[in-house]
Parts: sequence; C-alpha cells; structure tokens
Amino acid sequence: MLRTMRPSRRCFSVLSSLKNTAFEIEQKPVKAKAEPLSEAQNAYLERAIRVDQAGELGADYIYAGQFFVLANRYPHLKPVLQHMWDQEVHHHNTFNRWQLEHRVRPSLLTPLWKLGAFVMGAGTASISSEAAMACTEAVETVIGGHYNQQLRCLSNQYELQWTDGNRSPTQEITLLTETIRQFRDDELEHLDTAIEYDSRKAVPYMLLTEGIKTICRVAVWTAERI
Repeated sequence: MLRTMRPSRRCFSVLSSLKNTAFEIEQKPVKAKAEPLSEAQNAYLERAIRVDQAGELGADYIYAGQFFVLANRYPHLKPVLQHMWDQEVHHHNTFNRWQLEHRVRPSLLTPLWKLGAFVMGAGTASISSEAAMACTEAVETVIGGHYNQQLRCLSNQYELQWTDGNRSPTQEITLLTETIRQFRDDELEHLDTAIEYDSRKAVPYMLLTEGIKTICRVAVWTAERI
C-alpha cells in the first residue's frame, strides 16, 4: 500500500513565509522616480525664476511708492496698503532665495525696475488714491495672467500625468508650481482689493490702466531675456 506523503511542519512554514513575502511585494507601493529635466526645461526654469524675481521686485517697489505717498494722506488705506505690501515683500524674498539656490542670473535691468516701479507707485498715488488703485488693478491683472501662463506651461511640460507609475515631477518643480499658484492667488486678491477701493473711479481710468498694462507686459518680456 502506498503511504500518503504529508508535508512536514517545516514545509508549511516555508510556504507560509513565501506567501506572506509575495503579498508584501504585491502590496508595496512603487516609489516614484523623478524624471530628469531636459536642457530646454532647465532653460525655461531659469527664465521663469528670473522674470518672477524681477516682477516681484517691481511690485515691492510699487507698493513702497504708494505707501510713501498715501499712508499719511488716507489713514484708512494704511492697513490695506501695508497688508498688500507685506505680501509682495514675502513674494520678493521668496524668489530672491530661489534665485540664489538655483544660481540664476538676475535681470541686468534690476536698477531700472526699482526706479521705474517706485516712480509708478508714487506717481499714480500723487494723482489720487483712486489712481493708485487703478495702477494696482492694472499691474495685478498682468501679473495674474503671467502666473496663469506659467502654471499652464509647468503643467504641460513638467507635470505630465504618467500612467506607468514610476515617474513623477522633481520636487523643485512641484514646489515652484505650488509657490506660483499661491502668489497668483495673492495677486488676484490685490486686484479685487483695488476694485473695492474705487480703482475704476480713477481719472483717466482707461488711459492709466491700459498704459500701465502695456508697460508691465514689456517689462515681463524684457526681464525674461535681459
């Protein structure tokens, strides 16, 4: 008579161990690997940091000029202006750090941005508080649109939704995207504040806003390249 072979306790133990190991391997998530940036992507990243640093420097000095003129004339505007200026200082300092960390050359026209921005802020504030707010509305409209364009580019070129599960955007690109999105929201908040404080009652409203928008667009284009 054939004797039925029964697995030993040791066999059961080995089989159980292999089964558990296989389950752990199956359940263990695949660690995402950052996709290295191409030369073109690195060039865009450098250009984005340069222009954003220049833009936030300009916004910082615009609000400095407005505050210098309006804070004592219109005490009710002082905390409003201070809040917006504080946010711009934070934006400016953030991109200063990015610029240093990534060794990005600043715009060669930085002294011009400082002088021109302060004159724009103080000059429109000297006309009226409404004119200063019209300046803010125009500037934040252009900056908000610029940040939206950058977010679309970053989404299309850097944060592609890969389906194989083993690639992801680099940490620096993710952080830059989050930073730009937060700053964009701050700028649009400033735009709403300007409208709330009678930017559209400025005289001459259209001449001021369209002229300042044109200056800002030229400044953005120039800062990206020079």
